[in-house]
Amino acid sequence: MARPKRQGERRQQLARATQRVIAQHGLSGVKLSLIASEAGLTSGAILYYYPDIDELVLEAISLSMHRFYEDRAGMLEELEDDPALRLVRMIETGLPVNGQDVEVRLFCQMGGAAGSNPLAATLLTSLYDRQVSLYQVVLEQGRARGIFAAHGSTLAIARNVVALEDAYGYRIVAGHGAIDSDAAIELVLEYARTVTGHELAPSRSPE
Repeated sequence: MARPKRQGERRQQLARATQRVIAQHGLSGVKLSLIASEAGLTSGAILYYYPDIDELVLEAISLSMHRFYEDRAGMLEELEDDPALRLVRMIETGLPVNGQDVEVRLFCQMGGAAGSNPLAATLLTSLYDRQVSLYQVVLEQGRARGIFAAHGSTLAIARNVVALEDAYGYRIVAGHGAIDSDAAIELVLEYARTVTGHELAPSRSPE
């Protein structure tokens, strides 16, 4: 019974290693030898679990996407029924933890390739739209209860928030000296305060 569990752990280890390779070298730079070196395994061992390297690349990207959609959707279900708190937590979890955030760096690499890589463009568009849908639900709940002011389209607001996350995420991993995770969270929250008419206090203290 232990073997399937070990296989699952090994496959996730390989997906994480592939994330780091993509983050450093881009989609076009992914090579079996680089993944093997990053994972500390032989190329043959990787091919045992993933005979098709493209499948491994997709698994690595899917793992990154899971963090920004499924994990956040699950978080919303677990939080108390407070649209303001939910909006704040969505924003706080939508930005890089620091400039070395592998999954955000991966998306930045994908963004750079999207103009010539239809798969990257499709995956990034899908993730963007799914994140927008989460924000829109929270915003509409807040308006329905009179917690948020009715300023503009919730779809437009949700799209702007996700776009700000993407833009500040890039600034953070690019090493902008004045914009770290805490600063970016506050900048996005300031926009959200303007369009919701709510004070939206951060749920955590700046580090």
